[in-house]
Amino acid sequence: MPRNIYLVNKKSIVTRAMFPVIDAHNHLWGNWQVDRVVETMDTVGVAAYCDVTGNVNIEFGGGGYRITPGDLNGFIDNCSSKYPGRFYCFTMAGFAQPADKPLFRDHKQFVSECIQILNEHVALGAKGLKILKELGLNYRDSEGKLINSNDERLAPIWEEAGRLKIPVLIHQADPSGFFEPVTPDNEHYESLIKYPSWSFADPKFPRKIELLKRRDELVRNHPSTNFILPHFGNYAENIQYVSDFLDECPNAFIDFSARLDELGRQPYSTREFFIKHQDRIVFGSDMPANIDSSVEMYRTYFRFLETYDESFYSPDYDGTFDRARWPICGIGLPPEVLRKVYYENILKLIPSLGTVNNLTIK
Repeated sequence: MPRNIYLVNKKSIVTRAMFPVIDAHNHLWGNWQVDRVVETMDTVGVAAYCDVTGNVNIEFGGGGYRITPGDLNGFIDNCSSKYPGRFYCFTMAGFAQPADKPLFRDHKQFVSECIQILNEHVALGAKGLKILKELGLNYRDSEGKLINSNDERLAPIWEEAGRLKIPVLIHQADPSGFFEPVTPDNEHYESLIKYPSWSFADPKFPRKIELLKRRDELVRNHPSTNFILPHFGNYAENIQYVSDFLDECPNAFIDFSARLDELGRQPYSTREFFIKHQDRIVFGSDMPANIDSSVEMYRTYFRFLETYDESFYSPDYDGTFDRARWPICGIGLPPEVLRKVYYENILKLIPSLGTVNNLTIK
């Protein structure tokens, strides 16, 4: 971040969101520091928090992370039972596996077991199915073949989610710079140095557009299933692409978690998008709520959405403000749009959330 800034500009103080907020995309990763999370939520006005990886543990290290299976009962005991109405979760069902091992040897058995787990977890209270970016990038079958998101062998899983009337939150691809050489002229150079496992420049990985096209085909092939495409559809660098896809597929929704930097540098186009697609956008942060900068992180999201402030900085991908790529501007959304983005749109996808939080759709 620049050390000397001489610009004199407006700084709005948005301590709490204009409406109750449901953070529909976040993680606890099996680490149950929920008291600190609730303290942050109460301070800034977050009514409910979704742990989208409710049956997963994560071990961080070596510039990345390792996925290991967890127990959904841990989430229930430490979160939803302890703080009724404040937490809900998605499940990864059978996809909660390390990325360096075959996802399956017998695809029929895997699909059958995945559907069984999905049903069991929904009965326990899980509200959706979460798919990490490892599908399409890392997961392979027993023959070493990469498993793509639109692999027909997995189709029954997406159909089952539709039958259960739960959304699928599927992460495909990453910022465009993550697929380019890690050189100083890459606009994400500092992030890739800090988290080297986030680089997919190696030709062994599919290109970003390939991942997106496969995901798009998946969404088209399952019109009875609702899909939430996180991180602004994972193409915040190309707002028109995302807009066109939402026009094409009524079963597609997005969140804009961890993309304030991309959206805030193109505020006019972003505001037009939010107005046009106001019924298809849900709030998510995908950043820690249990660290010292968490309150400021949420308040920056609210400032971006609610004000026309210029030239301020967004949190980094890990929720800190230690460095910034470029300043952003707010998009000053009208109250009727803010209400939808903050909580109404996720209630349309998951109506039961309104019951426990006394929230209704106007």
